[in-house]
Amino acid sequence: MTLREAAEKLGLKPVAGLSGLSREVAQGYVSDLLSDVMANAKPGDIWVTLQIHPNIIAVATLKELAGIILIGGRQPEKQTLTKAEEEQVPILLTDLPAFEVVGQLYQMGITGRR
Repeated sequence: MTLREAAEKLGLKPVAGLSGLSREVAQGYVSDLLSDVMANAKPGDIWVTLQIHPNIIAVATLKELAGIILIGGRQPEKQTLTKAEEEQVPILLTDLPAFEVVGQLYQMGITGRR
């Protein structure tokens, strides 16, 4: 499934890195600890987090993640959006809590199995 398809099915709002919406989502990863994501996320994962600062783009780029879903109605900092555009990292927004987003991703066939 592509990021674009996932965004449409979940009602996510793409706000940055739109050129990357055709990326395939391999699996999902949810964490708010950058060190945890750096240690455990895999290339192609969609990352679910509440973090909004520019460091999330550095982590997503380092780990070659498919994109980032920001939960709970959080808005990324301006610098985060700028960096996401530079690095072509898709950022998708939702008002839903992480628990619901992850549940919906799972129902769509996106698991966290390694």
